[in-house]
This record gives sequence, C-alpha cells and structure tokens, in this order.
Amino acid sequence: MYALIKAEIFKLFRQGKTYYAIGALFSIEAIILLSAYFQGTNIIDLLLENLKQRFYFEGTLLNGNLLVYLILNTLWFHLPLILMIVVSGMLTAEYKDRTLQTIMLQPVSKWKFILSKYIVAIVFTLLVVLALALSSFGLSYFFFGKGDLVVYLNGLNFFDASDAYYRLRWSFVSGALSMVFFSVASLTIAILFKEAAKTWIVSAFFLILSNILLKVDFGDNWFNALFFAKLNDTWQYFFYYQINWEQIHFNSLLSIGYSLLFMGAGIYWFHRKDIG
Repeated sequence: MYALIKAEIFKLFRQGKTYYAIGALFSIEAIILLSAYFQGTNIIDLLLENLKQRFYFEGTLLNGNLLVYLILNTLWFHLPLILMIVVSGMLTAEYKDRTLQTIMLQPVSKWKFILSKYIVAIVFTLLVVLALALSSFGLSYFFFGKGDLVVYLNGLNFFDASDAYYRLRWSFVSGALSMVFFSVASLTIAILFKEAAKTWIVSAFFLILSNILLKVDFGDNWFNALFFAKLNDTWQYFFYYQINWEQIHFNSLLSIGYSLLFMGAGIYWFHRKDIG
C-alpha cells in the first residue's frame, strides 16, 4: 500500500496541471490582495461611514482579518472547482493514456490501487488548504496589519483582532472538510465517466448544483439538516456572535461521513467494473 501511495504522489506532481492549478489559486489570492491594496480603503469607508461615527474600531477596518475573510468567501467556489479538476485527472489521465490497463496486469489489488488515489487526493487537498491559509494570514497581516473584523450575517457582528484570528483559523479547518468532500466526489465521478471532459463537466455541475441547493430552504426538517449541500457553509458558523459548536461538530461528522460514503461507493464501483 505504501508503494502505491508513493507512486500516486509521484504521478500527481509530475502532472503539469497540478502546478497550473496551484498557480491559479495563488493568483486569485494575489488579485484580491492587490485590489484591496489599491482601492479597498475607499470602498470600506464609503460602506461603513455612518457606523464609524457611532462605534470605535481598533485599527483600520480594511485589515488583514477582513482580507482573510474575503479570501475565504471567494475561494470556496474556485478552490473546490480547481481541486476537482486536478484530483479527477489522477484517474482520467490513466484511462486516456491506457496506462491503467498496464497497471492492472501487474499483481496489484484493484481496491488498494483506487484507495491509494483517494488517500493521496485527501492529503493533497488538505495541503492546498493549509498552504492557502498560511499565505492568506501571512500576506494579509504583512500588508494590512491586524484589526477588528466586521461581518454581516443576519446583522453586523464585530470581533476584536484576537477573536477574529481564532475564528478565521477554525473556519479554514471546517472548510477543509468541504474541500475533501468535493475532491473525493470528483474521483468517484471519474470512476463512473472515465473521460476527462465528461468528468469535468459533471464535477462542475455537481459543485454548482450544491451551491444552488445550499441557498434553498427545505424547511425545518431532517432533510434540511442532513442534506450534504447544506454542510458546505459550516465554516460561516464561526462568524455568528455565539459559536454553535454543537452544530459545527454535527455538520463536520456528517461531512466526513459523506466523504467516506462517496469513497466507499467509488472503491466498490472500481472493483466491480471491467477496466477497458
């Protein structure tokens, strides 16, 4: 198993699209920071001019904590989309090059082979989220400093600098679970569709549909609480004044459960289907 995982890591970082994807993510981050640096202060002052007359804010409103929060809001669509393309390519490229048939001629267990891909996909996803978190905090604090964070969620919520940093850190941890779910789902989709173009289209549709269904209110019932699409904004729960840890833990366990379910289904389908 160790040899299979090592081989998958090697193949992943031999793909050119892996580096293009990482570069695209950091480019988005850089664009956000540059936009804020050149014109963000004027926009913030205009939006919150009345509030600044009534409240005292420590530091400037345009600060590193606000920039990290903005980066979080913009990356939770772009990040899973790019991750899904890279992760699904771990399998679709082997279907296309017909190297998969060669591998299966070796004394390699099919379920161990595909499980190693899932493991590498999860590790890669977590590393990308970690790298984005470190770069977001580092660059935002370096160029904009620290200060109070103002967030609008069912009203304005105010957090001091230390509290904002605490909440932002945990939001990255929570968001990483959603990213793992979409990466796992894309690899399962690749098992079903094999071709890269079909897999990317279906993966993008799955992501878009999940984001649309996230906004749909299905009422106060079990489906609304357990539906996987409703778990993708759990990271936002850290920016309500009172953190609902019980709901966050419940959603996190559900998200892990859905990831394991998709992974189990993918391993089963790969093991049963003919490689051709």
